[in-house]
Amino acid sequence: MTSRETLLQSFDALLQPERFKDYGPNGLQVEGKPLIRKIVSGVTASRALIEAAIAAQADAIFVHHGLFWRGQDGRVTGWMKERLRLLLAHDINLYAYHLPLDAHPELGNNAQLGVRLGLRGHAAFGEGLLGWLGERADGGVYADARALADHVALCLGPVSGRGVTLVDGGRRPLRQIAWCTGGAQGYFEAAIAAGADAYITGEISEPQAHYARECGVAYLACGHHATERYGAPAVAAHVAPPLGLAHEFIDIDNPA
Repeated sequence: MTSRETLLQSFDALLQPERFKDYGPNGLQVEGKPLIRKIVSGVTASRALIEAAIAAQADAIFVHHGLFWRGQDGRVTGWMKERLRLLLAHDINLYAYHLPLDAHPELGNNAQLGVRLGLRGHAAFGEGLLGWLGERADGGVYADARALADHVALCLGPVSGRGVTLVDGGRRPLRQIAWCTGGAQGYFEAAIAAGADAYITGEISEPQAHYARECGVAYLACGHHATERYGAPAVAAHVAPPLGLAHEFIDIDNPA
């Protein structure tokens, strides 16, 4: 058991949200009971996750995508009202960390995705150096973009249930691999400038297909949720034991 404030201090000390200019508030977004015994981690504070946390008898939820974002409609109606109603009715604390959770060098989304894919890299490009650049941890080289896409699908597919959208930049060996989880299609040009042979992220927009073909750099869109499902449980699993907390990761399927 620990206090709500002690858990917040532990998350803040680890993730250092003060270093980031983010799209929404990081930290405690909804205040619940003052003492916490169990925390549930997940990707997004959806109603399905909140309901699952209630069923799991959690006192706190830790997510990457919280409830509040810059520029959103501030009215508490519809889906927002229902999510807040459930949290408040069951006195559950909601902690959310966006960019700080992407960026942590060992437990963050980018670091953890690299581990799952067998890549060794470091923060190297894009705003706040959120994008990572590296190579295969075993020192090998991917024969071509299709070989890399097949590897990524094999690593993520059994869990995410979705394939990889590949735009091949040309059939050639790939040594330098760049990646940034979630909706980071806007980082593609920075990855190209950093010397990447291929770029892995969650989503793709219309311009990236042209950039890939014209610049000869492969682009792999692997799913926003699929690429960001590793940071939250890694952080929660790290923080919970020293505080005497039980922890459970609950993955709510999302095809996006």
